[in-house]
Parts: sequence; structure tokens; C-alpha cells
Amino acid sequence: MTQAQASIAGSQLNKLLVQVAGAQAAADLFTMIKVEDVLLAEQAGASVSRLVLAQAMNMLLFAKNLEAVPEGKRYVADKLAAGGQVVFDHGALRTVAAANTGALPQGELAFKRLLEPLGFAVADVYPLPRLKMTGRAYCHQDAPEQVAQFFVSELHVDQFSPAFQAAVNNVVSTSRDPLSAEDKALLATLSDNRELPFADAASLLPKLVGCFDVQHATPALADYHTLLQESAEMAWISTEGNAFNHATDHVADVFATADELRAKGQPIKDKVEVSASGRVRQTAFKAAQVEREFIDADGQRVSRIVPGSFYEFITRDRYTDAAGINKLDLRFDSSNAQGIFKMTAAAC
Repeated sequence: MTQAQASIAGSQLNKLLVQVAGAQAAADLFTMIKVEDVLLAEQAGASVSRLVLAQAMNMLLFAKNLEAVPEGKRYVADKLAAGGQVVFDHGALRTVAAANTGALPQGELAFKRLLEPLGFAVADVYPLPRLKMTGRAYCHQDAPEQVAQFFVSELHVDQFSPAFQAAVNNVVSTSRDPLSAEDKALLATLSDNRELPFADAASLLPKLVGCFDVQHATPALADYHTLLQESAEMAWISTEGNAFNHATDHVADVFATADELRAKGQPIKDKVEVSASGRVRQTAFKAAQVEREFIDADGQRVSRIVPGSFYEFITRDRYTDAAGINKLDLRFDSSNAQGIFKMTAAAC
């Protein structure tokens, strides 16, 4: 066993992932995703820190996104075959700020309630006016450069037409809350103590992953078409819910990556989005096309092909801040985000 393998084997992160996902799945996650030493420093023991629990959740969510995006899964397989690993930069999800979201808290509150106890905090707020949305970047306070961020966007339903608002209500008012009272109590304990007993962490982890899913009932096809006329983003939410809209791989040169994938005939975005600072550059595969069920006018279930999730690539430069500290530019860019969001705009 190498020193790196021994470090993983003895870590609390590995113990938790083995307990929840199984030994083989845990090994596959560590092979696929680059995990920094700071995340392995906590040795297997009786309690799990919020940092380790957050990293375990992120790793499981990344794997979940790959199952939803065949192009991303193929890319990662090729990368691993070439001896590489994924550097998980961030995951993005969409929420709805509506008057009635059923049992689910409105908008970003559905995720703030779990991200904050896990150690994440809002680093910046990004207006997305063309989409009538607001984005918030949640960055981990204990290891900001080593733990993937969350870009949580919130759609402002009150800025749309009455017909659109009615269709949104039809969809999201049926939402269930994936967290039980016991889960919420564990999150409160985690918030207070910054750690949980191992058994409690293992119990909570799959429930946290389950928050990133569809919580509402099967939408009506008529409502889907109404939503699509005004917001491709809300139409996407009606079929995909709070699943990862995309997971993002931090690569050394996003332009070179895009050119290489384009040369292989992969469905890569035509343009690389560049931030105003020039330090953050992003592109992505086009969204997977997925089959989803709807309820038609006769109350029957019908299937349609619609845009699903996608896989993104990002390059971030380092810079020296005003205090003279060299750091990775972890910011996002409103223009970049709105360009990337177009990956799910097409519908069949």
C-alpha cells in the first residue's frame, strides 16, 4: 500500500463513504476525484466534522451527476484511463422563489438550511437579470480552495406573467420535504457543534444527497409548455427539480480542453465564457437529452425528450489580493453564468 493509499484508508472520509456507499464505490470515488490532504487529515474515529461530511456529500453528488450525463461520464472515464483525476470545482442547482412551494422551503432556503450547518457560507451574490434569477455562491469556510462550491440560483416567479405564475404553482405546490424532523435536528446539532457522532453522520449523509432531486409531482404537459414560453430554466426545474444542473471539472486550460473535445466530435459549447477579470474561464458539454414523463390533457402519462443536466469545465487563475495573499480566484461571473445556463435552453 502506498503512502497515499494509506492516508485514504485511515481517514474519516473513507470510513464514512464506505459505510454509506460501500467499499468498492468509495474506492472508485477516491480514484476519480482528487482529494486534498486537508480532507484526509481527520482520522477514522467516533465523530465526523462538518468538513468531512461536506466533502463526502460533494463526492456522492458528483458521481450522481455523472450517471445523469453520459457525455460527462465518458469524459471522466477517458481522463482516468489517461492517468488523470477530476478536480471538482463546483456544483450548480436551481431553486424557485414562489408563493407556494408545498412542504419545501422557498428558493435558496431549501438549501441554505443544510449548506450552512455543513460549513458553507454565501461568498457572493450574482444578479442574473436576463433570466430573472439570482445566483449565490456558497463556499466552504474551513477549506475554501479544497471543497467544491455550490452555485445556488433562485428564480423570481413574481417577475413573470400571471399564466406563468399559475403554471409554477401547479408544479411546485406539490413539493415534499425530503428532510424529516430527525434530519433537521441532526443539522441543528451539526450547526452548534460542527461535528456529529459517526452513526448520525452516516444516517444524515444519504438524506442530504436526496435533497438534490425532484421533490414535486409529475408536471402537466400543458404547464411545461407554458413555462417553456417564458423561462427555459423553470421548464427545466419542472422536470429535473433540484438535481445538479451541472458539475464542474477544474482543468488547467479550458480552451485547450474545449479544442480537444471538439476535435473528437464531442458536443461541447461553441464558446468559452470569460469573466470580466479574465481569471475565470468556463465552457460545457451540451445538456444531455433525457426522457421524462408528463400528464397530458386526458390525465394520461406521456413521455417527451427534454434537456437534462450537463458537465462543465472551468479554469481559475491565482492572484494576489489587496493584503498581498496569493489565492485562487473562486468568484463566479454573472455574464459567464447566464451564458452557461443556455446549455439547457433547447427543448424538443
